[in-house]
Amino acid sequence: MTVAVAGVLLSAQVASASTSLPSTNTAHHCVRHTTGVCGWTHHQKPRDKYETAKCQDATLSYSRHSQGTCSHHHGVRYWFK
Repeated sequence: MTVAVAGVLLSAQVASASTSLPSTNTAHHCVRHTTGVCGWTHHQKPRDKYETAKCQDATLSYSRHSQGTCSHHHGVRYWFK
């Protein structure tokens, strides 16, 4: 019985984590790229639905394509698309 309760609690935490993503951001996966990591896996969220990446120097990026994103800002820290 204890195992069943723990399983319910675990599944509730997973469900709440997936609902915490912004509903207006259509891309909940990250670009596979040589620099930067997925913001979602590091509990980072974009400031608005248009932000696609956060640069190493904390500059926000709204680029439509991954190529060259944050190239003048020391590379990508977090991807949001």
